Amino acid sequence: MNVFQNIIGNEELCARLALNIRENSLSHAYIIEGPDGCGKHTLARELAAALGCENRGDSAAPLPCGVCKSCRMILGEKSADVITVRREAGKAQLGVDIIRDLKNDVRLLPNDLDIKVYIIEDAHTMNIQAQNAFLLTLEEPPAFVVFFLLCTSSALLLETIKSRAQTLRLRPLSDRVLGEELIKRNDEASELYRSSKSEFEEMIKLSGGCMGRALQLLDIKKRTPKLAARHLVKDLIYALSMRKSGRRSIDLINYFSKNREELSAELADIQNAARDLLAVKKCEGAPLCFFTSEDEAAEISFKFKTADLVSLIESADAARSRLAANSNIRLTVYSFAIDCKLL
Repeated sequence: MNVFQNIIGNEELCARLALNIRENSLSHAYIIEGPDGCGKHTLARELAAALGCENRGDSAAPLPCGVCKSCRMILGEKSADVITVRREAGKAQLGVDIIRDLKNDVRLLPNDLDIKVYIIEDAHTMNIQAQNAFLLTLEEPPAFVVFFLLCTSSALLLETIKSRAQTLRLRPLSDRVLGEELIKRNDEASELYRSSKSEFEEMIKLSGGCMGRALQLLDIKKRTPKLAARHLVKDLIYALSMRKSGRRSIDLINYFSKNREELSAELADIQNAARDLLAVKKCEGAPLCFFTSEDEAAEISFKFKTADLVSLIESADAARSRLAANSNIRLTVYSFAIDCKLL
């Protein structure tokens, strides 16, 4: 089907949504769930354009067509009837005052379209008061209103919110699809692939199947520290595989981030690396989350006992839990090192 041309992957989901729009059976509210950079906002805007498309009744035409006045306005982010709701700058939460403004605006008729679409970004950051204030509007909106709630995890939303909106989960792209699409769509990506295939492949791993993240990481200033963190994790895995402790291990531990969020990400990478090693121990051709080469992962995995890899995953998970509970960062790192017998 020639639908949602700006969405990569998630073909079954796109086909189902297009059919719902053609048949005028789309729900009044959707939760669009997925990690940052996976295309949540792009899907919401494509759906808004499809709902407003002047050619949506023509089954032979693309959906959205992209050429009618409504499509151009919506996709160009110039339509007054497609409203993006965001947190205030510098605020960690989407507060109740913004939701109250939305409730007042919902009552107003559309300007140019026959619908009004509200794209609520970072909906998972709505505090309890804001979610409760939004609930009545979500239950009984005007017939011309559609809501798209974008969130990294719907688990952070109240059950009363989730019960009144369908959840759409965007799946990450495979490394192959993401790499091919990135090269096809972006000259800078093509150049990186030609000049350093290994760095390009590492960048794809860092992207976690998300095109938005991959595009951000094309900026060398953003990519370099992320690659350095990956190399640190790989060095640590090598040290563990050789059962090396002492000075080298202490040096590695001292390189770990002193920032709580970044340290948690490094520990998550350790977990992913250990899971990769477990996977290649058990079956050939297993999808990898951290390593770019199955041969490299297999070679390292032979140097580990299965129990040691399981213990490493559990130790990293325990350290991340301590961080989430606001434990001292350096004590957490050294406790992790002791658990792993690096010290």
